[in-house]
Amino acid sequence: MTRVYLEIGPKKVFACSVEWPGWCRIGRSEEEALEALMTYAPRYRVVAERAGLVFEPGDPVVVERAKGGTTTDFGAIEAIPSLDSEPVDETEAARTVALLGAAWELFGETTATSPEELRKGPRGGGRDRDKMAAHVVNAERAYARKIGVRHKPIHEPSALVAMRADLVEVLSRPSDGRPPVPGGWPVRYAARRIAWHVVDHLWEMEDRRS
Repeated sequence: MTRVYLEIGPKKVFACSVEWPGWCRIGRSEEEALEALMTYAPRYRVVAERAGLVFEPGDPVVVERAKGGTTTDFGAIEAIPSLDSEPVDETEAARTVALLGAAWELFGETTATSPEELRKGPRGGGRDRDKMAAHVVNAERAYARKIGVRHKPIHEPSALVAMRADLVEVLSRPSDGRPPVPGGWPVRYAARRIAWHVVDHLWEMEDRRS
């Protein structure tokens, strides 16, 4: 069994794994979103195995439905399900940072071996390699503030390493489920949002470099 929650926007639906941060896919209906999620299971397995984890998902079981909005329809997760307010123990935290670290490694490797100019999307759009990589880092810096990690704009590799080390330091700690800073995100949601953004662009770059 794979526990999944659905984020339901006006026009689109995200299906997100509860236990596997970053494994989220979108569709025009609940059924399409769940089908897309399972279609991408082999690609997520690469992330899980890099993290040293066995990935053998069962059939998806919907455990919650959360209300999305225009950001959902645009193609990004935004709703924080109630299950993210549950406590995070040491084992889950360690597993989460291992998966996030694997996503970062794979994205870095793919960036290093991809051409600067990527194949355009079906409508002629899409960022090229360096702009996509910068977008991932800039978004991550914004997400980091939601759990109390604040860094100046990232211009050097050492600055990125430092920011990610601070993210890992926060995400590796057990949590009572409350956001670590006022107005912030629960750590389970923060980890999922960061991992999803990295993995989503990893797969996009893989698809557009050929």
